[in-house]
Amino acid sequence: MSTRRTAVWTTAAGVAVVAVLAVLVVNGVVWPNRIPAARYDVRGVDVAHYQGEVDWDVLAAQDLDFAWIKATEGSSHTDPRFAANWAAATRTDLLVGAYHFMSFESPGADQAAQLAAEVPATPGTLPPVIDLEFYGAFHEDHPSPKTVRAILDPLVAGITEHYGAAPIVYATQEAYDLYLAGRYPDLPIWIRSVGWTPRLSDGRDWTIWQYSHRDRLPGYDGVEPYIDMNVFAGTRAELEALTLD
Repeated sequence: MSTRRTAVWTTAAGVAVVAVLAVLVVNGVVWPNRIPAARYDVRGVDVAHYQGEVDWDVLAAQDLDFAWIKATEGSSHTDPRFAANWAAATRTDLLVGAYHFMSFESPGADQAAQLAAEVPATPGTLPPVIDLEFYGAFHEDHPSPKTVRAILDPLVAGITEHYGAAPIVYATQEAYDLYLAGRYPDLPIWIRSVGWTPRLSDGRDWTIWQYSHRDRLPGYDGVEPYIDMNVFAGTRAELEALTLD
């Protein structure tokens, strides 16, 4: 009887510990990737209007080196906070860049033109990023590689021509495997992997790793309580070497 009671209590305690850990993870208090990500010295964030008004002086003071700011989406949308974020962030010591959320529903050349119209090619800023991930119905019904590359190729070409530097491509691991693996060898990869240390399926090295999407930092007050955290696979000087001339 006592052995059975001990087993029950042990099981209950184990379930309780797992439940507490789950709550801590959901609330961003504990995040599994923080330990391996701590190996990298160069850290940064990415933000959009969801973070609301950002106090960039406060945010920049938190051991951060870089920030990418959402600028555009598709061929006609501009993030409503981009202009304010860009103006304030570029006055800090952060290395700052803009990112474009790629649409599967408009031509790549038009999307490149939308980005170029909104984001200045300012020397010393980081190259633009193409955010390649699924959204809406495309989570279940993935576009074909042929369809995506027909959009991505002119988007990359337009950005490279306008800014004088190749863009970085941000991708989830699923999007990377479908559309990027074994291709685009000259484009730096920013990989999203919030559950484990990333290993790209084709053996390629990543340049930036988004290791958490549930961190909390002082300095913003929007509808989204969390902020994405990233590390760069190199030194700050090496990241600075990627900035526009």
